[in-house]
Amino acid sequence: MGIKPSYIKSMGIALLEQHGKSFNGNFDDNKKVVAEITTIESKMIRNRVAGYVTRKVNTTPARR
Repeated sequence: MGIKPSYIKSMGIALLEQHGKSFNGNFDDNKKVVAEITTIESKMIRNRVAGYVTRKVNTTPARR
């Protein structure tokens, strides 16, 4: 889907550092967690952050 903007990456990394145990490899689950944890009003940005977090969880070997 292309390169994510830096604000998406910084939010995703911050969420993983603070609430890493709450996320898993499922986008729909992560979307709900991001909605509960953050105050992001935009659905598009919330989904992009959830997608970035999901991608990080699935591709980082230490998280498996």
